[in-house]
Amino acid sequence: MKTMKMIYAVAIAFALVAAGCAHKPVNVTQLHPGPVPPPIETQPPTMSAGTTTGTVLPTDLNPPGTAIPSAPPETFEGYLEDTSALASYTAHFKYDSAAVQKTEKSNLAAVAAALSADASAKLLIEGNCDERGTDEYNRALGERRALALREALAKIGVDPSRVRTISYGKDKPADTGHDEAAWAKNRRGDFILLHPKSGV
Repeated sequence: MKTMKMIYAVAIAFALVAAGCAHKPVNVTQLHPGPVPPPIETQPPTMSAGTTTGTVLPTDLNPPGTAIPSAPPETFEGYLEDTSALASYTAHFKYDSAAVQKTEKSNLAAVAAALSADASAKLLIEGNCDERGTDEYNRALGERRALALREALAKIGVDPSRVRTISYGKDKPADTGHDEAAWAKNRRGDFILLHPKSGV
């Protein structure tokens, strides 16, 4: 008799536990089947033409967001480079920076004055870097430096259509040393005065 009561009690307990497990959970968000949206693919940045090792990156095509319009390359055809005229006005940059320093104000003023004195002349700005970093990174940094100098000249009255920019990255060092003194000389923007050939 006692055994029957015990079996009966166990059976009731089991039934109650089973009934409790049958309840649906509360506050559960139901998932509705539907089409799965495709993944968003991010494309790597497209490299400009001529960015292979050892090549020069022309920077006349300004990157998005640059306020100053580009100077068409064909307007510089037939011009001769005068590398010595503005050689003493080279602008230098801090490590890993394209910000034009306040100390370059007099150099920029001298370059602007040279262009003002000769209405037929134009200007080429060469952006350069020290040897540290990859070729691609330094070409991009040289580009930003050249464009920053072009913008700084525009702010003091130089017509940007008279200015062309180019980046040599680390391929054209002013000093071939491998120390901070050499690197400081190589982080620079060179100004090349351009004169038209006769009849241009």
